[in-house]
Amino acid sequence: MATATAVVWVWEGKTRTGETKKGTIEAESEDAARERLKLQQITISKIRKQGAGFKLSLPGQSIPEKEIVIFTRQFATMIDAGLPLVQCLDILASQSGNKALKKVLFDVKGGVESGQTFSDALRKHPKVFDDLFCNLIAAGEVGGILDTILQRLSAYIEKAMKLKAQVKGAMTYPVAILVISVGVTALMLTKVVPMFVKMFDEMGGGKDKLPAPTKVVIGISDWLVANIGLLIGGLIAFMIAFKMFLANPKGRKIFDALLLKLPVIGNVLRKTVVARFTRTMGTLLSSGVPILDSMEIVAKTAGNVVVKEAILHAREKVAEGKDVAGPLAETKVFPSMVVQMIAVGEQTGAMDSMLQKIADFYEDEVDAAVASMTSLIEPFMLVFLGGVVGGLLIAMYMPIFEIAGNVKTK
Repeated sequence: MATATAVVWVWEGKTRTGETKKGTIEAESEDAARERLKLQQITISKIRKQGAGFKLSLPGQSIPEKEIVIFTRQFATMIDAGLPLVQCLDILASQSGNKALKKVLFDVKGGVESGQTFSDALRKHPKVFDDLFCNLIAAGEVGGILDTILQRLSAYIEKAMKLKAQVKGAMTYPVAILVISVGVTALMLTKVVPMFVKMFDEMGGGKDKLPAPTKVVIGISDWLVANIGLLIGGLIAFMIAFKMFLANPKGRKIFDALLLKLPVIGNVLRKTVVARFTRTMGTLLSSGVPILDSMEIVAKTAGNVVVKEAILHAREKVAEGKDVAGPLAETKVFPSMVVQMIAVGEQTGAMDSMLQKIADFYEDEVDAAVASMTSLIEPFMLVFLGGVVGGLLIAMYMPIFEIAGNVKTK
């Protein structure tokens, strides 16, 4: 989804054949704009900022991935049926129920009508159509297999959506239980416990006469009520500091490395990363995108700084003339089985199909890992929630049970 940080850059440069070209491109920074133009094999001579780019993060104007999948599939069907490119864009833009996508498609149509290639017109909207999408379209245009490429793209996006939903679904449950636990505990300590304290005082029992667990809970409640403002302020400060930490490249790398090493969750994330890497790389290579360009695009879509650096390291070695498997093994990020299968794919000249097989295997592994993680976390979280709430209630009812016992003995 596009954000307000994207701006339009006006550029002038030369193609690989020496032809002078001018145009505009949307990117977050000048470096990002230069990088995208470099992928188009354009040598920049001039580039300047024009102004704010297309904004897609306004309320009600987001473009879900599902919309992109539907657009891609419908577009592939129309192209396969022999409809002209501009007519396809006009039909799909007119019938789109998403205003943001409609605006983007009409803009792309205008770019194609003005003489731009389809891929160049798409590159003007990098937050809607990323480098992966644009490079595959460019490969389809060059090879004359645009309909096939579009079918591959829609299948790839659907699989990526499924993978993302699996991980998101696995994390939703424990986070929800944790939030509920904290909320219920805070409510009991700030509202319920003070009511019990008031009741104990009316019954004539001082705090010194209360059981030890009850004293501890009352002490925590008193501290929380007295310092609630300080606690909220500290939480906000921590969140800001954590955000700044992640914004720092070194901090982000430390955090991403830690995520991969976490028990249970780290296993799921590592398998997800492998599935995404192999699926993306396989799709790019099978569509005719050069291996160095493919690795650069895959690095950007890795979703983890440690994995991104590992792929870029391998890319550097491949550019020096080495194979892919060896440098990937050096990083120790990818499982040995994955590296060995890639090596076999290189030796047999079928690395694209081998990568797709690895992706299929690891997507199934993610399914199994998510199910295993959920089965492990669910009882633990339920016991945690029941233990916290039950412990508080028992601590507060202990004095009442003691009073009732004393009355019976009398």
